[in-house]
Order: sequence, then structure tokens, then C-alpha cells
Amino acid sequence: MSHAGSHTALIWKVFAFLSLVTIVEVIFGITKPDILHLTPFLGTSLLNWMFLILTLVKAYGIAWYFMHLKDEKTWFRRAIVWPLVFLISYLAFFILYEGDAVMQIFSEWTRWTYV
Repeated sequence: MSHAGSHTALIWKVFAFLSLVTIVEVIFGITKPDILHLTPFLGTSLLNWMFLILTLVKAYGIAWYFMHLKDEKTWFRRAIVWPLVFLISYLAFFILYEGDAVMQIFSEWTRWTYV
């Protein structure tokens, strides 16, 4: 197989993987299974955590193949990926934590309830 042919096959495999993950996200977004949507876990529902994790998997796959991290040295990959993992985790935690605190404060002043 030629060099261009191997890259074309790889691109199609990555496209299939990213499409599959996106299709799973869309199906769960449309159906919103009660077991995932109504089960709270660390400040939000399991469904939201699933979306967050699947989105991070897609972002890592895009960086791994299309930004050519796969071919880089281990220390360079870690220097790029680890800070992003920690920053995204930090941001997600505080957005969820503060969002829950704001919801508790507003629930005392309003009549509607959040599900």
C-alpha cells in the first residue's frame, strides 16, 4: 500500500470512530434515558458526565491523529495533554460546583424548581 493510501485509510478509520462517538452522543441527547438523566453524580447528572467524557475522547482523538501527536515523543505529548486534562477537569469541577451553589441560592427566592 502506498504512503498516501495508508493515510487515506487512517483518515477513514478516525472518521468512523469520531462519527460513532458523535452518533452515540446524539442518540443519548435525544432519548435522555432516565437512569442517566435523573441520577445525580458530583453536581450534575450521569448523562452530563457521559457527554463531557465522550467530548474529551473526541478531542483527544482529533489531537492524536490530525495534530500528529501520535508521532511525537512521549514527553512532548504529555506536555500538551496533561495540562489540558487538568485545566478542563478544574474548569468542569468549578462550573458544576458553583452552578449547584447558585441553584440552591435561587431556589430560596423563586417558586420554580430545577430538575
